[in-house]
Amino acid sequence: MAHEPGPHTLDAEAVRTWSSLALAALGRAREDIDAINVYPVADADTGTNLYLTAESADRALTEAFAAPPAHVTDGTAGTPSLSEAVRAYAHGALIGARGNSGTILAQLLRGVADVLGAEPAGRDAGPLLASALTKAAEEAYEAVAHPVEGTMLTVAGAAARAAAAAGAAAGAAAATAADVARAAYEGARAALAETPGQLAALGRAGVVDAGGCGLVAVLGALWQALSGQEPEAEPARGRAVPGPRDDRPCAEELGGPAYEVVYLLEAGEEAVGELRATLDGLGDSLVVVGGDGLWNVHVHVDDPGAAVEAGVVAGRPYRIRITHFGDERRLARAPRVQRAVVAVVQGEGLAGLCGEAGATAVLARPGEPPAVPVLLDAIRRAHAREVVLLPGAADLRAAAAAAAEQARADGVRVAVIPTRSAVQGLAALAVHDPDGSFDEDVVAMTAAAGATRYGELAVAERQSFTSAGICQAGDVLGLIDGDVAVIGAGLPETAEAVLARMLGSGGELVTLVLGPEVPDALAARLEAYVQHGHLAVDTVTYRGGRYSAPLLIGVE
Repeated sequence: MAHEPGPHTLDAEAVRTWSSLALAALGRAREDIDAINVYPVADADTGTNLYLTAESADRALTEAFAAPPAHVTDGTAGTPSLSEAVRAYAHGALIGARGNSGTILAQLLRGVADVLGAEPAGRDAGPLLASALTKAAEEAYEAVAHPVEGTMLTVAGAAARAAAAAGAAAGAAAATAADVARAAYEGARAALAETPGQLAALGRAGVVDAGGCGLVAVLGALWQALSGQEPEAEPARGRAVPGPRDDRPCAEELGGPAYEVVYLLEAGEEAVGELRATLDGLGDSLVVVGGDGLWNVHVHVDDPGAAVEAGVVAGRPYRIRITHFGDERRLARAPRVQRAVVAVVQGEGLAGLCGEAGATAVLARPGEPPAVPVLLDAIRRAHAREVVLLPGAADLRAAAAAAAEQARADGVRVAVIPTRSAVQGLAALAVHDPDGSFDEDVVAMTAAAGATRYGELAVAERQSFTSAGICQAGDVLGLIDGDVAVIGAGLPETAEAVLARMLGSGGELVTLVLGPEVPDALAARLEAYVQHGHLAVDTVTYRGGRYSAPLLIGVE
């Protein structure tokens, strides 16, 4: 929810407005920041990581406003205090921090909360905010094992010094919070412009620091929340922003660690101190933020297992994420498309059909449904901002939902259409409109899949009870919408019986998908059968290929 841009006093509403504006600013700058991400690893994700961190923080703050505040004892809703708001904001950033930059942003917000959360009585808002920004920069530097100048830390330090100078300015009245926020923003902008001369990697690429660029956007949002004045449009990018270059080396080519490991950790202060020392010996880019028993751990290593094991020794690690930089870099080199379709199919021929239609196909073998990591990998390989996922089987719905939820945490918008057969997926693909709005596309694809009845022919492996009676091993089973409707002795006769039942309620198009052992003569026979009894019904035939069922039937 968007909030009025101000001006605000330094209170809970100001924090909520700051969060909303910061999230919007990072959303606008996300792709540009990704494009200038060259340090510490050129994996083109700094803008995305900052955005996802801010999104988690904003979500936690929204929940704090929706819940009864701690200072309200009768259970009624109300506006939280400044202390409750900033602590919720910082906690949300901590639990959702992504990447090096997001982890540092979380610690900066924690430093702000450590000061503003105390709400000292009688303190003027300007000096109080200056103290908060100073504390934020100090805690961020302490959280990074080996601070490097020319980075986000440098920008944070410059913002803090400018804020402190504004907060201590002599005059008849103390500086306002808006005055301090503006000074911090302008100090950060000036420091950002100097980063290419401080860090060789930036100078060679001709860009400013990506994390620092994101922090400037966050501080601009703070000034806007407190003053009501909108910062200049995208003022802090500095030099020309090049797109990701194919010749930019990935982590392994630079000789750095190959993996990024991130997890939340429940542990005491002393155990975390020992963990820092252990992880510092395993890799680099070590950042450990948090406190009060909850920490967010980020490190680049060659042995991700050892990094996780160190967390187990220290306490209880969870939400563990391990990313291979080579894979991320290859994705970053390819342009991200707006929308893609991921379809799970049983049959190599069907996979080829989906590929020709522009979808990313996941091949499922009989008895081997793809697990959540396989589906998630397919969503990531699609490299799109929006993904429509077609699971293709009823028993894959839970896995598809779990993969979609994880992909949403990566910032991808995902919709799962509950297709229960490949023919429903083909029907959905036939109406897919990648240029239309996402919601309208999903509605149209869902409607097409839902309007398609599906049948399947299979051979019974043993005697068993079915909804159509007792079958013997070797019988041909005709299933309609997942239930056995016909038991026959041969494939052609059973297929005709299934078609007769499916077309009994009408239809305009029959889709036949033939298995690898089924002769073309069967397709010709079934096409003639449909034409003879239903002149207005068209028929299309495909080869399912290896791993497909003997026959799939769709009626639209």
